[in-house]
Amino acid sequence: MEIFDWGRKRHFRFAETRGLAALLVLLTSGCDRGVLNPVGPVGGAEKMILINSTAIMLAIIIPTMIATIAVAWWFRAGNKKAKYRPDWEYSGAIELVIWSIPALTVILLGGIAWIGSHDLDPAKPLDSPNKPVNVQVVSLDWKWLFIYPDQGVATVNQLVVPAGTPVNFTLTSATVWNAFFVPQMGSLIYTMPRMATHLNLQADRPGVLQGESAQFSGDGFPGMQFEVHSVPPQQFAAWAASAHGGPALDSAAYAELQKPSSYVKPMTYGSVSPRLFDAILMNTAPPPIAPATTPPAMHVSPKTPLGQKNVR
Repeated sequence: MEIFDWGRKRHFRFAETRGLAALLVLLTSGCDRGVLNPVGPVGGAEKMILINSTAIMLAIIIPTMIATIAVAWWFRAGNKKAKYRPDWEYSGAIELVIWSIPALTVILLGGIAWIGSHDLDPAKPLDSPNKPVNVQVVSLDWKWLFIYPDQGVATVNQLVVPAGTPVNFTLTSATVWNAFFVPQMGSLIYTMPRMATHLNLQADRPGVLQGESAQFSGDGFPGMQFEVHSVPPQQFAAWAASAHGGPALDSAAYAELQKPSSYVKPMTYGSVSPRLFDAILMNTAPPPIAPATTPPAMHVSPKTPLGQKNVR
């Protein structure tokens, strides 16, 4: 009987160990695609700000928790050494401590925010010997349009960038406010109708990153996601050259593209009408671009077709 109990206890301990290990894997699995696993200089700097800010704030949290336990233990009813002072009301030393620590914390956090806000200005070009790649970004209902003005191509819900090269984004919205965010690259930024915002990011190594909309924009918002393919520079050049075989993004194609649709599969356009982004920005692209609303009978699902050629 004792042998059976010992074996059962051993089995339970083994199961508990496996359960804890699985729990740790689940808790940390989301970190490999988020802000704590950056792939570029902007994301790395933002991660450092998060770590430093947390460490500074712990300078208040940890001493406060320790002091709370220490005071409760020292002034317990059974401690005869604790002095009862009903007339005590002020201590300069205590006042100095309780005010100096928060003041130093605010000063340090303010310094980090001040330095970071200047070093990580979204419009500030990144230091790099490589020439930046220009990408024009348009948020639609409910998809992302990426135009490469120098390469003369465009993509939908797929962003291809060369690794180790800065990317200069110019962003606007053809409908409502939205937010462009690639967590591992850093710096969320808003897209707004009739306004261009600028963002400079970089991916240091090849890989597939996840991009998303961080601003709720209606029924199709859950499907407004895209992949960022960071590839070697030679592969990026080959991709841009091969993309010219795709369909043209002219006024008719854009009119079809801007219709509300969600969960749109990635696609590539082999040519783009000149100054299309400027027309979208100035709200002059045919047909007139105005904030769109979801038609009452529209069905939004992962199977919503767009009627364009998909490129994989």
